[in-house]
Amino acid sequence: MLTFYYANNSCSFAAHVVLEDANEKYNSIKIDFQSGEQNSEKYKKINFKQRVPALVTPLGILTETTAIMVYVASENPQVNLLPNDNYTLAQAHSFNAYLSSTIHVAHAHKHRGNRWATDEKALANMTAKVAENMTGYGEFIENHLLKGPWVLGQQYTICDPYLSLISRWFLEDGVDMSQLPRIVEHNQRIKERDSMKRVMEIHNS
Repeated sequence: MLTFYYANNSCSFAAHVVLEDANEKYNSIKIDFQSGEQNSEKYKKINFKQRVPALVTPLGILTETTAIMVYVASENPQVNLLPNDNYTLAQAHSFNAYLSSTIHVAHAHKHRGNRWATDEKALANMTAKVAENMTGYGEFIENHLLKGPWVLGQQYTICDPYLSLISRWFLEDGVDMSQLPRIVEHNQRIKERDSMKRVMEIHNS
């Protein structure tokens, strides 16, 4: 049995969907960011980074969204959440790395700017740039990365719940989604999946 630690509306959303996609048997434990539970000594024993997600497996604890998604998909090959050929698999890793290393960081400038600066003017400037930066990243995905109907084409993969998460952030960050019709269509399509419905109910509660 796996144990999954998550926080509402955090990056753990994507890995949570993959667990449901894979029909995994797991326990889920919500970490309350509002009360700072991620900084508790108890949670540090699970994830010393003091972030989510974290997945307790029989072999040890995994952290980072991309790693957890790959692990769950690899453990459940019957649900075909990873491409079968090496080139497309590398494309999947490339797409997810871009979301985690670039877009996630840009989104965090709005809420967690104190990771990079303490000056009030610098923090305000970082926040002011978020909508512009996120718009640019959305346009890049729309025009260059999203093959359609799913991220990598005809096969639904671990890239798709990750893009769905980013789409939620685009809305939060003031991106004009009418300029990203293919991403909007993707988001509508994935919301029809039972796995997404279950996780949305959890994270919106």
